[in-house]
Amino acid sequence: MTSSIINDLNWRYATKKFDANKKLSEEKVEILKNAFNLTATSYGLQPIKLLVIENPTIKKELLPFSMHQKQVQDASHLLVFCVVTEIDADYVTNYFERVQNTRGTSQTILAPFRDILIQDFEQKGKDRIFAWAKNQAYLAMGNLLTVCALEKIDSCPIEGFEPEGYDSYLKLQEKGLRSVLVMPVGYRADDDFFADMKKVRKELTDSVIHYQ
Repeated sequence: MTSSIINDLNWRYATKKFDANKKLSEEKVEILKNAFNLTATSYGLQPIKLLVIENPTIKKELLPFSMHQKQVQDASHLLVFCVVTEIDADYVTNYFERVQNTRGTSQTILAPFRDILIQDFEQKGKDRIFAWAKNQAYLAMGNLLTVCALEKIDSCPIEGFEPEGYDSYLKLQEKGLRSVLVMPVGYRADDDFFADMKKVRKELTDSVIHYQ
């Protein structure tokens, strides 16, 4: 099993050219949605949301805000990782209500932790909360990159885009969101010569320190 996973991760690369005629099945898209929702996040608060864009017109019109990287237009689906802009007492309280409804945990146990988190976020300020939430988006993207590899879905993580352009075009402010990462997914084109290039990585002994 481990060998198979490593092989899949070796197969994965940042796809430079997608086959615009190959589309992900609904089953594959659902796997990605569920994998995103199951991603680990700090405190379990999930301060992130995923936009799944299939519409060709929308993808094309986002191209100017994506440094004209053709993957955005040609990929089967465009994933936009967003953070929630208001992490306040109500947001934290809603999370603990979900915990109680799902697990049946009593308020006696939950309330002290809830109150500590509310106080903590009130003291952080918006900039620190945004930085914290953005880190959770990176966790989600890393998770989806691995899931894509296991499902033989090609992907390309992108930081080089204009969040303000995305936010304005997609009216994210009205949804209480800010875009932070973009990831086109689909299937590589046959003539993407990057697909056959060897991975450039450090030696494992230079990358990992193992204490025994």
